[in-house]
Amino acid sequence: MAPAPKKPAAGKDEAKKPTRRRKSPAASGDKPAAKPRKKPASRSRKKTPAANQGRVPPWLKWLMGFGLKVTIALLAVLLVVGIYLDKVVRDRFDGQLWNLPAVVYGRVLTLQPGQAISLSEVRRELDLLQYHKVRSPQRNGEYSSSSTRIELIRRPFEFEDGPEGARHVMLTFADNTLQSIREVGTKRQLGYVRIEPKMLGMLGTGDHEQRLFMPREQFPEVLVDALLVTEDRDFYHHDGVSPLAIVRAMLVNLKAGRTVQGGSTLTQQLAKNIFLSRERSLWRKVREAYIAVIIDYRYSKDRILEAYLNEIYLGQNGGKEVHGFALGARLYFGRPLQELRIDQQALLVAMAKGPSYYNPWRNPERARQRRDLVLRMMMDNKILDGAQYEQAASRPLDIQAKPMIASRQPAYFQQLQRELKQRVGDNFTPGVGLRVFSTLDPLSQQEAERAVRHMVPLLSKKAGGGDVETALVAADRQTGEIRAMIGGSQPGFAGFNRALDASRQIGSLVKPAVYLAALRHPDQFTLASTLEDKPIAMRSSNGTSWQPRNYDRKFRGEVPLYYALAKSLNVPTVNLGMAVGLNNVIDTLVELGVDRNEVPKLPSILLGSFTLTPYQVTQMFQSVASGGRKAELTALRAVVDQKGKLLYQWMPKAAQIVPEQAAWLTTYGMKNVVSQGTARFLQPQFGWAALAGKTGTTDKSRDSWYVGIDGREVVTVWMGRDDNTSVNLTGSSGALRVYSDYMKGRQPEPLTLGWPSKLTTAKFSQRPDGTLSRDCAGKYSLPLWDKDGDVEAFCDSNKPAKWIKDMFSW
Repeated sequence: MAPAPKKPAAGKDEAKKPTRRRKSPAASGDKPAAKPRKKPASRSRKKTPAANQGRVPPWLKWLMGFGLKVTIALLAVLLVVGIYLDKVVRDRFDGQLWNLPAVVYGRVLTLQPGQAISLSEVRRELDLLQYHKVRSPQRNGEYSSSSTRIELIRRPFEFEDGPEGARHVMLTFADNTLQSIREVGTKRQLGYVRIEPKMLGMLGTGDHEQRLFMPREQFPEVLVDALLVTEDRDFYHHDGVSPLAIVRAMLVNLKAGRTVQGGSTLTQQLAKNIFLSRERSLWRKVREAYIAVIIDYRYSKDRILEAYLNEIYLGQNGGKEVHGFALGARLYFGRPLQELRIDQQALLVAMAKGPSYYNPWRNPERARQRRDLVLRMMMDNKILDGAQYEQAASRPLDIQAKPMIASRQPAYFQQLQRELKQRVGDNFTPGVGLRVFSTLDPLSQQEAERAVRHMVPLLSKKAGGGDVETALVAADRQTGEIRAMIGGSQPGFAGFNRALDASRQIGSLVKPAVYLAALRHPDQFTLASTLEDKPIAMRSSNGTSWQPRNYDRKFRGEVPLYYALAKSLNVPTVNLGMAVGLNNVIDTLVELGVDRNEVPKLPSILLGSFTLTPYQVTQMFQSVASGGRKAELTALRAVVDQKGKLLYQWMPKAAQIVPEQAAWLTTYGMKNVVSQGTARFLQPQFGWAALAGKTGTTDKSRDSWYVGIDGREVVTVWMGRDDNTSVNLTGSSGALRVYSDYMKGRQPEPLTLGWPSKLTTAKFSQRPDGTLSRDCAGKYSLPLWDKDGDVEAFCDSNKPAKWIKDMFSW
């Protein structure tokens, strides 16, 4: 029997199934079972509910996968954008956040006991610097005054050689002299005290905005508190973005039915102002928030606040945007931020919301309401008590008459920029916040501008109307420092700078140089030398004849040298110049500072037929009026960087270029010009100051000149027309009147000339024709340069000369 076939081994799954015994139909006695029907292959088997549980629908599974991919992509994008924005933020914050203009200051007033300066002059200086006049000074920038004393608290300031703190001093005056300086409190006598200079303006970076950077610690805490309570009370608690502030703003705006409050933090505002445009879009808002979070993560709250305080936009000044509270304080109040009252600080904070909408000049009532709202919020948050609030809210806006950071001196700034380029060069880097110390005297500049504005319209009528122009340069008589400069009849407007660039014939202004060339040879010429005043004719190489005449068309025969200078006589001057020699006259002009190429070797130069600018004329007369010590004119004193490093410093220096005695005698001769000569218009007003000067008038009265000299300054004034037509004014009737008006406001310093060695006094008697002869018993005295001791031996006299008052009898 064949073995039974083996059953196939059960599969793994079948082995696990429980086995069942199947009964045969015969055995069971039942009918055979019907063959089960096959289900169509296309129809799936119906699942039970239990089998469906936990399965994700394919569409949802796809959506979830897609969402995950998008999320990962967005995170990657945000990460890349974040890395980029982080670099952008760090590059700006860790480097130089802004282009900062160079701040320009005037000269520093140094006060010393024994100095010839009046109490009224110091008071005017303090008023120009916006010091508060009070009964008893308690704060920086305050002063009180009596008839003999000034008590003041000098502001802290970083001078060119380093910072100095506030100083409380008492100044005592007598006889127009500063007698003593005493430190209040310690009662210690001081050898000097410096008054901080006036801020004149800024040398721009080419950008459309200006700011005066101030470190966080120098901002008044009241102002910072007012800003935070008004704009971002959660500043120190959020991470750059405040969801609470956003929700609060939404609720307020919904309640009002319009946008009345924003949800941006100070950090977001800073991010928008520095890194983003002003477009209104969701994408910009997202970037703003992202940058704000990065800034808050990277930097301290105080660093962020410092940036905001210096960035905030507060209005316009001459087409430039004013940024930062420090510069805003000067724009609206003309004073340093630290000296503003609480109500004034509150107005600045109020304007942060919209400087145009709350402009106090255009919308004073609107600005006041906003200021009072800020004050009320300060009171509600315990920054102010009730009494402080009432006092601050009761004050008027108390702003300047017009928006102004500093008065404009365009002509002076042009000179300053030329010197910066010439003397500092590449060390003067724009945009890094350098500080430039100039030599401008704010009192001199103010009075020069006032005199020009007052006199030019009056003199224009006298000149027959039309476009009469002017220029003025004032320089320190000893140091050559330029104290004031005006380039046209409208001092505040930039344009053609006639002080520097208008080269005009100088006429009789050349005569002091001609007389100086003679007086430097005392063995040949003295103030008493006789000069011929008779008709003369000179023939040139081309056959033309030149016949100089005096302005009044008269001839006096013979006159003393000093008289010819005082009366500005042409013919005697030509005779003197020819006797001295044209080469010697030209050499003297060059020594005084005139470019040799400007002066042709022609007899007509003896009457000023060549051209110079007012600036060049001032240099020439400074060299004479200082005793022959030429000091190069300068407007630039020092340049200092933000860290206090000195990049450039000018030290006053002068060189003896002509003999002191000859320069002294020439200046003495110019004193006679004022006392009894062509500038005697000044004598009744300023005889006590013993001024010196020289008038100048050119052919057909095209140019009117005057150079005035007092103990403080050499001042050159020119008047004329740009088209070189006649101005119908002489030096006496035109430019001299501008100088006189300037002196009324500036008040001259007496011109006291030290008595040089080998200078003595000689006596003279007058001949019938008016000339002088040496006479020990003579009625008249003149100073002479006694080079060899002849005068002492002749008359045994060595006394200071007195002015000759009765010798002008021609």
